[in-house]
Amino acid sequence: MTSPVLAIPKLKKSNRRPEMATQWQLMWWKFKKHHMALVGMIMLSLLVFSAVFAEILSPEIPTERNNKYLASGPMGIHFFDSEWNFHLRPFVYSRSTKRDPVTLRKIAVVDETKLWPIEFFVTGSPYKFWGLVETDIHFFGAKGGFVHLFGTDSLGRDVFSRSLYATRISLSVGLVGVTFAFILGAIIGGIAGYFGGIIDNLIMRLIEFIRSIPTLPLWLALSAALPREWSSLQVYLAITVILAMIGWTHLARTVRSKLLALREEDFTVAARLSGCTDMRIILRHLLPAFMSYMIVDVTIAFPEILLAETSLSFLGLGLREPAESWGVLLFAAQNVRSISHMPWLLIPGLFIIVAVLAFNFVGDGMRDAADPYSK
Repeated sequence: MTSPVLAIPKLKKSNRRPEMATQWQLMWWKFKKHHMALVGMIMLSLLVFSAVFAEILSPEIPTERNNKYLASGPMGIHFFDSEWNFHLRPFVYSRSTKRDPVTLRKIAVVDETKLWPIEFFVTGSPYKFWGLVETDIHFFGAKGGFVHLFGTDSLGRDVFSRSLYATRISLSVGLVGVTFAFILGAIIGGIAGYFGGIIDNLIMRLIEFIRSIPTLPLWLALSAALPREWSSLQVYLAITVILAMIGWTHLARTVRSKLLALREEDFTVAARLSGCTDMRIILRHLLPAFMSYMIVDVTIAFPEILLAETSLSFLGLGLREPAESWGVLLFAAQNVRSISHMPWLLIPGLFIIVAVLAFNFVGDGMRDAADPYSK
């Protein structure tokens, strides 16, 4: 007679055991509990997606001009026509041009008797995807006409397409600037915190001197020193370096304070007695011990650099045409007359607000997740 086999219950994969989890797993579990941080992560994902595929998502290239729709407002997408008939395919109403009897300026008039259906993956103006692959496929377009979701500027350029292209430039400036600031802050702060003494005093006095200078006048002075004959690429690189040279101080102070607390710990002394060099101790033992806090500081510093680039470009001292950034687009809405006639030129400012809020939400969530054992 065979003995019955004991059924051993299987552990569900969803059962999480904190005592067996890694530091990064604990951080991720706590980060998921921060709902606003998840919302911010989704918003950042959408911005990054639109920046990567800006050429495909844009119905037109940013330099293309529509002389039939100059300085005209956003075109709404409809499913119901003027007689409330439902259309399965979305459409926009046709536009015609006439002269304003007072200003004699050409204005666009909605023609509800003619519909332009919206089609997807249509052929349009040719472009090079990331400057490599030449194609003319756009994600959407209006059959028999045109579509401008955010309207056009005074030259007839599509604001929606320019905003998507500007997302790539603005986010890349923030990313490159934060990367440089992260490297400078980690190295300089690590040297100050590990060696101490006269080196620490000199570095801290330098940081205090930089932070004592008013930020905006310093940006203006450094940006105004750039030669006006430089190309857009040269100005882009120079602005990125300028923002990085100013933004590393906060991270350096954080790294220094952490190293001062960890350089006398047992694992640091053991590494030093084992013959490890000072650079190896800093890079392989000390910095990884508080890498989570450094990531939080970088996440919070990102919107600061983003706003700095936008402010400089808005004032005409940062990136300039033909470069596309959120600050460059807002430069056209500097005076009250432009805003009163074309208020849709302020739409790129909404991208800035969404990006800054998203980074702040993610930074708050990562700040809480950096200490997973706290309640």
